[in-house]
Amino acid sequence: MKNKFVCKLLCSSLLLLSSTAALAEDKALNVYNWSDYIAKSTIPGFEKDTGIKVKYDVYDSDDTLMAKMLTGKAGYDIVVPTSNFMAKQIEAGIYQKLDKSKMPNLANLDKSLMAQVAGADAGNAHGVPWAWGTDGLGYNLTKVHAILGKDAPLDSWDILFDPKNVSKLKGCGVSVLDQANDVFAATLHYLGKDPNSKNPADYQAAFEQLKKIRPYITQFNSSGYINDLANGDICLAYGWSGDVNIAKHRAIEAKKSYQIAYVIPKGGAPVWFDMMVVPKDAAHPEAALKWINYIEDPKVNAEITNEVFYPTANVVARKYVKPEIANDPTIYPPESVMKTLFLLKPIPADIIRLENRLWTQLKTGR
Repeated sequence: MKNKFVCKLLCSSLLLLSSTAALAEDKALNVYNWSDYIAKSTIPGFEKDTGIKVKYDVYDSDDTLMAKMLTGKAGYDIVVPTSNFMAKQIEAGIYQKLDKSKMPNLANLDKSLMAQVAGADAGNAHGVPWAWGTDGLGYNLTKVHAILGKDAPLDSWDILFDPKNVSKLKGCGVSVLDQANDVFAATLHYLGKDPNSKNPADYQAAFEQLKKIRPYITQFNSSGYINDLANGDICLAYGWSGDVNIAKHRAIEAKKSYQIAYVIPKGGAPVWFDMMVVPKDAAHPEAALKWINYIEDPKVNAEITNEVFYPTANVVARKYVKPEIANDPTIYPPESVMKTLFLLKPIPADIIRLENRLWTQLKTGR
């Protein structure tokens, strides 16, 4: 009897400890996401809905996230890599497979878009899209037209990559994303090469092209350029679609006298998906799954698109997106433009090292 009593006591204690641990787990969530990439209502809504307290940190490049993740002790439960970076990180074994049975809202995802993402994540086992977008050119139209003329072909990569054009814009500010992969992909495409090339010679050729325009690049920036464009401190930005549209709306709200616009150059541009994933060492994996499921709630997801101007991969959410956003071809490109876009794909480790070395040389001039 005594042994049975001790056994029952131990079992009860273990159950209590287990329940307490689960309860503690459900009370915290650590999220690491891109800057300017969330609605004001997202975190308060999740906390109210689940009782889970969110600690939310931001970064401005995949390289920053990669460095953090490869330490093996990032301390986050949700991170949001771009799909091509995610693929390499999945190979490194740093993300958990997702229990989709706990995330019923995944049924809302666009199957055709998920098929594209599956190229970087077989069976969509590890990642769920936060949003997607394109790389293109952001303009202060008022300043650029004054310098290059009303008939300047602003829908051409020549504006950035031809020194004859970009040299004229240095005085009003030229910003380029501080992300090697995005810049090399666009440069390779401009040169008529595979934007996901595995040939080192192609990257050397792209580097030589970039060196020609380097004197006219006034900054490498992946987040602050939003306000710089909105405030009139730069007139040309190679940037992300949603960021430029944020700048456009900030300028409108501030009643600026100039017009900001985003352009997807003719002939093709990069397209990418940012993916929610759960690190292997996540302290709160169950809370992470609740977060992903919450983000894929159609109304929650639409609120994010309505605030940051990045399209959602959530089919049902699109009916809650503001019509002026849902019908904006710079945010949701028409099928004719979609056919010209090229997905950023994983590249081999030796090419990544070469790309990063050349990028450092380009930025430092050494």
